[in-house]
Amino acid sequence: MNARRLVVIACLALLVTSGCGSWRSTTAAGVPTTYTCCDGEDVVTIYQPGQEMAVHWIVRPGTDPAAKPVKAELTARLTGPYREVSELKSTAGDTAQHAWGEMTFEAEPVRPSGAAGEQPVSVISIAEDALPGYYNLIFAVLQGGGGVSGASVVRVTPKA
Repeated sequence: MNARRLVVIACLALLVTSGCGSWRSTTAAGVPTTYTCCDGEDVVTIYQPGQEMAVHWIVRPGTDPAAKPVKAELTARLTGPYREVSELKSTAGDTAQHAWGEMTFEAEPVRPSGAAGEQPVSVISIAEDALPGYYNLIFAVLQGGGGVSGASVVRVTPKA
């Protein structure tokens, strides 16, 4: 392949991957700090009613230490339950389709300061009366006048 073709392919790959779950703030120079949800352990853990789910946001620090941090708001909530993952995915966004009725557990919004080393965490309290099943973890990053959101599947089992 010639160098021009490699550059075009690299740019296209960057465009495709940069829109998947993180938002980049705009600053005058350098690469801005980005926030992405979330540590993989957060979603593979199986939860029980009465537990707290910690959503550990992934921070990629910007490259311009002189840039003023752009205000950001990180949100996360669980909505469900669904009997099967396929049911959750087929009804995503249609809260009238829940198997047992809708339950939503929401974390308080997190507003990171942008300080070096900061590791923001959203905490979702799962109610004692939460029904077992699969829940839709919906997360969003609002920053610099725009935002991006995404979702993942979390499992809640009956209390032991």
